[in-house]
Amino acid sequence: MLPNTYTGISITGMVRVPLSPQERQRGERFGILLRRARGDRSMVDVAAAAGVSAETLRKIETGRAPTPAFFTVAALAHALHLSLDDLAAACAEGAEGGEQAMSA
Repeated sequence: MLPNTYTGISITGMVRVPLSPQERQRGERFGILLRRARGDRSMVDVAAAAGVSAETLRKIETGRAPTPAFFTVAALAHALHLSLDDLAAACAEGAEGGEQAMSA
């Protein structure tokens, strides 16, 4: 706990728990799916359509941001005309044939 010098009240800092290997892999699968779904569209175009920065999209696609916020995922899915259900199924642990799930 860190003491607040102004009030003298101790506050607890937020601790980020490291991601499990499975969570990292799911994030990597999600990034790959987004990149494939983007096709020939530019990163800037898709990011603008989703209302996120191109850097945010780049981090998600490369797996450096493996747990994006729900509304970011929803906005990207909408911009890419993807179903959230299909994305979830394709990114599920041990998902086989993620490409087939996305093309249906």
